Amino acid sequence: MTRTVLLAEDEAALRAGFARILERRGLHVEAVSTGEEALRVIGEVPVDLLVSDIQMPGMGGLKLLTEVRQAHPLVPVIVISGTASLEDAATAIKLGATDFLQKPIASERLVLTVEHALRLEDLRARNTALEHSAGTRAELVGESPAMRRLGELLRKIGPTDGRVLILGENGTGKELVATALHRASKRSEGPLVKLNCAAVPGELVESELFGHEKGAFTGAMRARRGRFEEASGGTLFLDEVGDMSLAMQAKLLRVLQEGQLERVGGGRTIQVDVRVLAATNRDLASMVERGQFREDLYYRLNVVTLRVPPLRERPEDIPLLAHTFARQIAERMGRKPIQLDDDVLKALSRHTYPGNVRELMNMIERLTILADGDRVSASDVIGSAASPPGAASLYRPGAPFRDLMHDAERRILVAAIEAHDGNKTATARSLGIDRSHFFKKCRELGISSDE
Repeated sequence: MTRTVLLAEDEAALRAGFARILERRGLHVEAVSTGEEALRVIGEVPVDLLVSDIQMPGMGGLKLLTEVRQAHPLVPVIVISGTASLEDAATAIKLGATDFLQKPIASERLVLTVEHALRLEDLRARNTALEHSAGTRAELVGESPAMRRLGELLRKIGPTDGRVLILGENGTGKELVATALHRASKRSEGPLVKLNCAAVPGELVESELFGHEKGAFTGAMRARRGRFEEASGGTLFLDEVGDMSLAMQAKLLRVLQEGQLERVGGGRTIQVDVRVLAATNRDLASMVERGQFREDLYYRLNVVTLRVPPLRERPEDIPLLAHTFARQIAERMGRKPIQLDDDVLKALSRHTYPGNVRELMNMIERLTILADGDRVSASDVIGSAASPPGAASLYRPGAPFRDLMHDAERRILVAAIEAHDGNKTATARSLGIDRSHFFKKCRELGISSDE
């Protein structure tokens, strides 16, 4: 990914010279002559580093540093000066400058200082990502033959740069597979960026993937990097890729072929280095035959296929998963894990889990919340894991047919929303309902945004 350096220097010759030096090292330079211009640019353009002179007409470098630290605290700043004192240097560092340079500056010194600041920012970003990952870490759990086969494939495929198409039903753990592939790869120190294609309105997918320039469309108040740029040097995970429009598929194919993109509304070509992992619960091969998915994109994404088995195909993993979830949920709640004796585990293993691993996890959380102390019984499991209601359980003597239909519709929609992890756009699409009609129906049935 091309990094952007904002250079604020009022001397035209120095400004042009510094810009040439940095551009020869592959950096994109936005050069301005005043602090006010620098603030405007940093509010409109994604900037990786600010290099600012102290003495400038109007807003000086220290004032600019203060403003940037308040409005854009993650942007590192290097301050330069021709009449620097130890007091200026100390003040700049105290205000949050990454480094301080005194004129005249040798070209190699400038380059080394800029590259050091960018490396520090990369390390900070990676550390933040690792802390977040540690806080939300989930693992693929299972000792069944199906999971052992999946684990062997992950060990073979992970260290490569090959693209992987991950197939599986909702709730099976496709995102966990993508995370495991990233952690096993040579890109593991780089970012893992995720995009659920079904969760983004079709007209915004291009901007989400490729970014946009200021004014590219209504509401684009400033330039923004897309997921490809954010993932450069690492991995991009495209979930529900089968929901992407044909027009968007063509644009994605071009980036996969060339490793280059242009932001929406922009003309500058940006080079990216990204490993793409894709996932879907749809039959892409059948969609190709029906003309709903591009054949060339299918083969670009499908270098290697991994199928994540549904929970019904590996029931022997249910006890291990249940114990794992009980421990994790208890740690999150700050309490003791619920006790899962043999009768409870047998009751858990008899359920078919149409919602897969996610359903089992939700069930364990429900049992933990409702348990008296740390004890649960097989009857608690049966109540929590009741099968979807049939016609007999929907009927209530004396209730008008209209009320019964209202209840049935509500149960169906709530179950469908839960199966899609709360994503109502994806739920509407899977049910074949127009999105606006679906949201209207949810309002009529009293289904809140939290259900």
